[in-house]
Amino acid sequence: MYLKFIVWGLLLFSSLMLLLIVFRNRSAGRLVSALGLNVVIAAFLLYVLNLLSTYTHVELPINTATLGTVTVLGIPGVLLLAGLKLALL
Repeated sequence: MYLKFIVWGLLLFSSLMLLLIVFRNRSAGRLVSALGLNVVIAAFLLYVLNLLSTYTHVELPINTATLGTVTVLGIPGVLLLAGLKLALL
């Protein structure tokens, strides 16, 4: 029970510190917004790939690992994950 309060406290503290950094430094705000935009685009790419899975027969889950890979690498990351999935099946 205490661990739950500690985790929520850490989450609240880290969120407040992130907001403080974003409001004090404009370049950090641009970096956070660019990262957020990349995450949204990566989720959209994975969603579209899963929508087309009836045609492509490739279905990738939208989880932290796949979202992080596609966020960093973009479309080559989607191709990398699809190739890994096809190679390991």
